[in-house]
Amino acid sequence: MGSDVDGEILGAELKGYTLRITGGNDKQGFTMKQGVLVNGRVRILLRQRTTLYRPRRTGERKRKSVRGCITGPDLSVIALKVLEKGPGEVTGLTDAERPRRLGPKRAAHIRTAFALRKKDNVCKYVVRRAIERNDKTRYKSPSVQRLITDKRLRRKSLMKRNKKNMAKATKEAHSRYEKLLSKFLKEKKAAAKKTVDTPTPAPAKVAPAKTAKPVAKKEEKKAAAPVKTAPAKVAEAKPAKKAETKKGGKK
Repeated sequence: MGSDVDGEILGAELKGYTLRITGGNDKQGFTMKQGVLVNGRVRILLRQRTTLYRPRRTGERKRKSVRGCITGPDLSVIALKVLEKGPGEVTGLTDAERPRRLGPKRAAHIRTAFALRKKDNVCKYVVRRAIERNDKTRYKSPSVQRLITDKRLRRKSLMKRNKKNMAKATKEAHSRYEKLLSKFLKEKKAAAKKTVDTPTPAPAKVAPAKTAKPVAKKEEKKAAAPVKTAPAKVAEAKPAKKAETKKGGKK
């Protein structure tokens, strides 16, 4: 794609013509893509808006089949552009004039097409189309785009002035806020310093009042407490002492 070829390759009627390859499709309908240096079809990962791909979401990527930019026998359509015209006429291509159905619409394009100056009124050179319907003919013309008029200049100056006023108001509001904030911080600092300089006296300690002992409750506790009784001592019968016997004697 993009290379210039001699028209005689395609036929004797194009002898002397210089053609440029602008694209083409293979037999399955896949379009040639510039930059893919392959003589065939490949699947490439596309990630931005480009030819043959329109992402539906931001950052979306998709792998699609594309035909390489090198021509080959698998192509069914080749798009060509005539750069230089040869001596002969090509039937259906150069034998008849085909005027443009629609003229230029943008102001700069109209000036270029009719070689106008900047002070000329481009609205007088707009191409008008005749529409016939029910024995009536009416003319239709496009509205000129990017036309600088007095109304547009007034709107532009008004937008510029409003933008400056908004920036000025924002700056003034910011300065007022800074002054108010500094005043608030100074008052807060002065109040904190005043509380530190004049400490509040500590409250005097008051001894807690002595409460009378509950005598009745103490007596009730004593009455309710079980009485401890000493265990009775039982006299144990001591064994009788044996009478001492003298040697050789009897009792």
